[in-house]
Amino acid sequence: MDYGRRVFTASGEMQAQQVRGFLDAAGIPSELRGEALRNTHGLTLNGLGTVEILVSADDEPRARALLASAEGGEFRLDDDAEVRS
Repeated sequence: MDYGRRVFTASGEMQAQQVRGFLDAAGIPSELRGEALRNTHGLTLNGLGTVEILVSADDEPRARALLASAEGGEFRLDDDAEVRS
């Protein structure tokens, strides 16, 4: 599969894995591409250590829509929400 469409640039490995998991849960496979410093030193500085999340051209519109919904707060829980463990 050709993962050639960047839909998000994360500020490090942890954020990249969260976004990737979110997309994966929605059935959108993705690939990570980024600086080697994120793996060896775990840092992000002036763009070093950033991670791009890539999806296929077919999945790009849905991935962008999901990420925009998340950014807009659509998936946030209210303070009084019941959370089961």
